Order: sequence, then C-alpha cells, then structure tokens
Amino acid sequence: MPSSSSTRPTAPASVWSARGRHLGPAAEDVLRPALQQLKNSRTIDDHMELPETEGAQASAFEARWRVAGSVTVRARLTVGRDSGDGQEWTLVAEAEAPWDPRWPSPAAMFWPQGPDAGWDHEAVTGLRLTDINPLPSDDKAVRRILRDAARDGWCVHVVVHEAMTTDERGRVPLAGMLPPGLRHRVVEHRAAPSQLRVVNWALREFGVEVPRGGAVVLPGSPVPDGYDADDFAVRTVFLDGSEPAELIHAVTRFAALPRPLPDGAEDAVTALREDWRLLTLEEELDRERKLVAMYAEALDAMTKSRDLYREAAEQAHAALAAYRESADAVPEPRPQSPASPAASPLQQLTRTFERLKGSARTRRPEEGKAVEAQPEAADR
Repeated sequence: MPSSSSTRPTAPASVWSARGRHLGPAAEDVLRPALQQLKNSRTIDDHMELPETEGAQASAFEARWRVAGSVTVRARLTVGRDSGDGQEWTLVAEAEAPWDPRWPSPAAMFWPQGPDAGWDHEAVTGLRLTDINPLPSDDKAVRRILRDAARDGWCVHVVVHEAMTTDERGRVPLAGMLPPGLRHRVVEHRAAPSQLRVVNWALREFGVEVPRGGAVVLPGSPVPDGYDADDFAVRTVFLDGSEPAELIHAVTRFAALPRPLPDGAEDAVTALREDWRLLTLEEELDRERKLVAMYAEALDAMTKSRDLYREAAEQAHAALAAYRESADAVPEPRPQSPASPAASPLQQLTRTFERLKGSARTRRPEEGKAVEAQPEAADR
C-alpha cells in the first residue's frame, strides 16, 4: 500500500473540499439561477460571480451561509472551460468552526439538486457521486477504474460486493444514507457476484481486499495516517433496503481522519482565504479601517524617514561649514621655486667625458717631469 505523504499540509479541520465534473450544458448558466433561487429562499445569505480577468481559464462563484444558527461558512466554486468531456469544478468551503458532517453539503448550496443533475460526476472516473456505479463487465476496465479510485485523494471511494443479484430494495444508493456533508464526496462502486476475484486482484497492490458480500473503503492517495485496511473493511452488507450502519460508520470514520490536502486543494484554500470578495457591510468597513491603518503606518514611516534624512543633511552641512572655517584659518604656504629640471642621460654622459678629459690633461705634464728626472739620476 502506498505510504502516506508527510510533505503535503494536512487539511484544516474547518475546511470541506470536493471536486467533480459537470457534463450538462454550460455550468455557468446552471449556477446563476440556482444561486439566486437559494438566496431568494434564504438558504444562503448571499452570492456573487467574480469578474473574469483576461485569459482566465475558469469562472469563479462565491457564496456565504450560516449553519448551526450562527456559524458562518464561506465557499468558492471554480469551473473550468469545457474540455470536450465536460467542465471540471472544484469547491472549497471553510467554516468558523471545525466542520461537522451533519451540516448541509456545500455542493447543495451551489448546484441544483435532482436525479438528472449533470454536475455530480467524479472528476477522474466520471462516475456519479450520488448514485450506484456498477463495475463494467470488462476486466481491464474494472482494473483501470479501481486503480484510479484507489489513488484519488478528493473523494471517498467505497467498493461493495453483491453476494447475490439484488432486487430493487438492494439498489438504494449509499449516498442518501450518509450524513449530508458526505453525500457529495463519496463514490459507490458495485461489484457483481462474479467479479470478486478481478476486484481483489486490481486492489492487491494497494493492500486492501473486499470481503465476499461485504465492502471496503479505499485508502486514496496520499494514504491518511491511521488508515488500516482491516479497520475499514465491512464483512457483511445487507442489500435489502435497510441502513448499512457498519458501512456508514466506516465511511464516516475514514472521512474524519486527518488527511493531506489533495493535488490542487492547497491553492484553492489559499484563494478562498486571501482573495475573498463577497464581503458583508461590516467586513467592508473593517477592511477599510485596516487599509486606513496600513496607510497611516506607511505615512508615519515615510515621515520618520524624511526627518532622519533632513537631520543627516543638516549635520553634513554643519560639518562642511566647520571644515571650511578651519581651512580659512590656516595660512597658505609660500610657493616654492620649481626645481631645476633633471639632466638627461646624454647630458650626464657628456659631463662625465668632460671631467675625464680634464683629469687627463693635468696628469700628462706631471708624467713628463718624472721622465726627465730619471736620466739625471742615472748620470750621477
């Protein structure tokens, strides 16, 4: 089974997130009347569509409502462009308190509800979020779907094995029995009686196994801390229309585990917190007060900087004036006559030769006298 990730931040306890795919007409045309109807019925307090910037690849909608009487929830839904197989959407909501799964699903605060809704498809596999999804008969397709489901970090995927072919009572979707906050985050896969072997073969690399006639909650990726395949496997699920309490408990426990944020969720949470536009009058006034305080602080810093600069300039001018006064008090030195230019090497050589000539002339008469004195001494 894949190891859990320690590099991704853990999803805040106050955050609800989901991702899906809209397969109907333009999602924006579906969302606008649905949001207005919810506001008219006072299900939500307010909503707005964010203005699109040039080159934007997605539309964004914000909504605000209250749960448990006074807990405010803020949510943002982004819808991408149609890629040919629908429009992918991402929904992130944050409450002023830890999220309670008994609160309404944020998806129900944006999208219209109904069995023919085109928005409630899981983004990776394209399967329904609020209905039963029978596994295909082709073994390769089964393996591909379950491997994608086991790696999905956005939704909770549950695989249920039918021990025998069920009637209408056994075809009640699990989503309708879950707490409201989980109904649009769970994908239910149904395996026919003959598909148990191929299902477990596809899930073997993830270390999980579906009991015969039972169910298992898949680990997702990254695997949350505290996940153990045996703890989230249900031995028996009675598909007779009764509430599968043990399976609901397993799904609820899994959803409550501290889980790393899936790919793309961190940016969505940051945008929700830092770029929120749907402000109440009190929030707008508070924001304006903060802006005024920020500008006042910046102006004060500029004023202090200007005063420091002026003080430094005055000190520099005073130092320069003192230097000039001291320079005027010192008498100017007398100008010295320029030194005689140094003789060139040729002149030095000429003078040397002249001195040699002079010494040679003085020595020659003395040498003659000495020669003349020598014969006189011989005659004696």
